[in-house]
Formats: sequence, C-alpha cells, structure tokens
Amino acid sequence: MKVINRQEAHVIKTPHGSEIRPLIDRTTSEILLCSLAEETLPAGHAVTPHHHFKTEEVYYILRGQGRMTIGEETREVGAGDAIFIPRGNTHTLLNTGAEPMTILLVCGPAYTLEDTYVDE
Repeated sequence: MKVINRQEAHVIKTPHGSEIRPLIDRTTSEILLCSLAEETLPAGHAVTPHHHFKTEEVYYILRGQGRMTIGEETREVGAGDAIFIPRGNTHTLLNTGAEPMTILLVCGPAYTLEDTYVDE
C-alpha cells in the first residue's frame, strides 16, 4: 500500500508562482496510467499556457475562482468545478480571486515533464 500525505509531499515551485505537490505519480510510486497532484495558485497568477500530446488532464477546483482557457474557449470556473483538458489543447488557468486557488490535477497516463510543451 502506498500512502502519501500532502503535508509530507515534495513541493515544486513553478515559474508562474504556484506550488505543486505530487501526491501519487511516477516520482512517488510505480504508477503509470494516472497521477494525482495538488496545485496552489496565488491570487492574480496564471498557469503558464501549455499542452500535452499524450496526457489527458482533469483540473478539479477545491477552493477559489478563476478563468480557464482551453484552446479558443474561456470560461469562469470555481470551487466544485471539474474541467476536462483533452490531449493537444493549449490550456491555462488564471486565478481571478483574492485568495489562493487549490486545484487537484489528475493526469492519464501519469504526468511526465517530457510531455509538457510551453506555448508562450
């Protein structure tokens, strides 16, 4: 059995100012088909626009509000929203609230940095 507590998870600081905690992924276990991480996105910050060729993603917003853009579509999102991000689609999330956003990141197959392409 593999149990990773968020308090003990390694913290990755991103160039766009967020903190990502890999919970169950290729760095913490032998998992290959999916992964789970938690991201904290500060107020006023946005996830760097990027896409994946192999990975599908789901962003699940636990706390906060923002503006999600996938491809050419933009929509207001908030706590309780689950957002599907198909492979090959450039995506970003802007925190439009006054507080940090907390987002669960679910990827399939499991996330790899090699499948992340920045679209700036």
